[in-house]
Amino acid sequence: MLDKIEKSIILISGGMDSAVCAGLAALKTNQLYGLHINYGQKTQEKELQSFNLICEHYNFTDKLIVDIEYLTKIGGSSLTDSSIEISKGNINSEEIPSSYVPFRNANILAIAVSWAEVIKANKIYIGAMEEDSSGYPDCREDFFKSFQQTLSLGTKPNTEIRIETPIIHNTKKDIIGIGLKIGVPFEKTWSCYKSNLAACGECDSCLIRLRGWEESGNIDPIKYENN
Repeated sequence: MLDKIEKSIILISGGMDSAVCAGLAALKTNQLYGLHINYGQKTQEKELQSFNLICEHYNFTDKLIVDIEYLTKIGGSSLTDSSIEISKGNINSEEIPSSYVPFRNANILAIAVSWAEVIKANKIYIGAMEEDSSGYPDCREDFFKSFQQTLSLGTKPNTEIRIETPIIHNTKKDIIGIGLKIGVPFEKTWSCYKSNLAACGECDSCLIRLRGWEESGNIDPIKYENN
């Protein structure tokens, strides 16, 4: 049992990374608060469903769903812009893929910090990973260190909020191993960028997920159109 009350906000997209973060936070925190962002992503319906299932699994104290459709209006990403097709993934490419949503994590973290100040949360967990992030610039450790400084400068003097990135240096294989060990419900997660039904098995996110399961020697519990 934990000796004192601690509140943590977990940023949950519905994917494996954020689900593992929820599992890790549950081992250290008395009260879990789930934050999910609808930003017009093409799999918004399925991601929201996964978010609710994960919150239910870990018996979250409260949850907040925020709609920021302005990211869709801004566009520039195949996840939000209907004029940009989600292409087949290339996990060996060194270029930032079209699925990158410009400065998304900064927008999400800003919302999380606002909520954390109000409910007096101690920590904000985000499942960012440098190696398996498709090269997204807002998934780098340096970005989160910089945002931590911005957070400290832009909140009340007595505010103590830490951004936690517990899997930042892990791979998908690593987080699958961690998740299986602590009982993360991977069958309730969703990673596909393209489909709200069976995962496409072809987009960047599906390919990285499938590679992780293959390297871990285990079988992914969700269904795919193409393996």
